[in-house]
Amino acid sequence: MKVLVACDKFKGSLTAAEACEAIANGVWEAAPGTEVDQAPIADGGEGFTQAVRDALGGEWVTCSTLDAIGRSCESRYLVVGDTAIMEMAEANGLEMIEKEERDAFCSNTAGTGIMMRHAIEQHKVKRIVMGIGGSATNDAGAGMAVELGANFYDAAGNVLMPVPAELARAVKFDGSGIIEMPDILVASDVRNLLLGGNGATAVYGPQKGIEDIAAMESILKNIMEVCDGADTAELEGAGAAGGLGFGLMHFCGAELVNGFEWLAQELKIEERIAKADVVITGEGSLDAQTAEGKGPAGIAQMARAAGKTVVAMAGRIEDGAEEMFDRHYALANLGLPLEQCIARAASLLRNVAKEEAEKW
Repeated sequence: MKVLVACDKFKGSLTAAEACEAIANGVWEAAPGTEVDQAPIADGGEGFTQAVRDALGGEWVTCSTLDAIGRSCESRYLVVGDTAIMEMAEANGLEMIEKEERDAFCSNTAGTGIMMRHAIEQHKVKRIVMGIGGSATNDAGAGMAVELGANFYDAAGNVLMPVPAELARAVKFDGSGIIEMPDILVASDVRNLLLGGNGATAVYGPQKGIEDIAAMESILKNIMEVCDGADTAELEGAGAAGGLGFGLMHFCGAELVNGFEWLAQELKIEERIAKADVVITGEGSLDAQTAEGKGPAGIAQMARAAGKTVVAMAGRIEDGAEEMFDRHYALANLGLPLEQCIARAASLLRNVAKEEAEKW
C-alpha cells in the first residue's frame, strides 16, 4: 500500500510538515508496512516559504527591514540555488501588527521592497518567488516601489511618503530609478482586480481596519492613474495583498502564478500521485474558498484525474467542500472544544488517520 500525504498548514496549530507527519504516524500505527510519501504544500499564503523549505531545502537568510507601520524588524527568506523564496507577510504581515495599531492609510510595503533589494544586491539572485498572502497593507505596492528606486511627487514637486494618506496628493510618478529586476513570480491564490466591488479595498479592507472604503478606493485609483497602470489594474490578481499584486506586475514586471500549482510542479506532485494508491490532503479549514486555487482542491483534482482515492482531513469542513473528496474527517466533529482541537491537533490528526488506515 502506497499513500501520499499532501497537506497545507493548520493555521494557528500545525505547519504543513507537522500535519503531514501526524497523519503519517497514524497510518503507520494502523498499517506499519504502508509506504507513506509526505509532501507539505502551500498556496502562497502564510507558511509558503516554510513549505518550500520543508520540500526543497535551501538556506535561510535574515535581513533587517520594516513592518507595515515603519518599525524596524527582522525578516527571513529562503535562497535555493539562484532563487529567493519569500513572503511579504514576513515584513508587512497583518499578524505583525496589533489590532489597535492597524492603520492601512499610514501603512505600506516598504519592508517587502527592502527584502527584495537585499536578495537582489546581497545574494545576486536571478529569480524571486513571492508569496503575498496575509498583508497588513493597501498601498498598491507603492512602498515597495520606492524602496526599489521609484518616487511619487505632489503638485509642488515634493517627494511623498509612500503611504496611502500621502499618495492621495500624488500627481507624478518616476520609476526611472528602479533597480534592475530579476525574474519575479508572484505566488497567490487571489484573483481580485485592483479596484471595484471585487477589488483589494472592498474585499480585504475591513479585515485590515479600513472603515472608509470609498476614501481608500479613491487613493488606489489615484495611484493607478499617476503611474499609468489602468491596464495592469484589470489583471486578475492585481488586488492581491492590498494591491501588491498590481505593484509587482506594474513596477517589477512580475508574473502572477497560482501558488499551489507552482509548488506542485516543483514537487512533482502529479508523478507522486501516480505512484500512490490513496492520497490524503487537508488544511485547517476546508470551505467555499478552497476550490478557488487552494492546495487541497488542487490535490483532489489531480488525484481524481489519476483515478486515485482522495481523503480530506481538516480542522473543520463546511457544507459543500466535502464533495471534492471520497472520504473526509473534520476535527471539529469530534465533540471537543475548539481550544482542545487546536492544542491537540497533531494527536487528533494521528487518530483520524489511524481510523482511515484501518479501512484499507
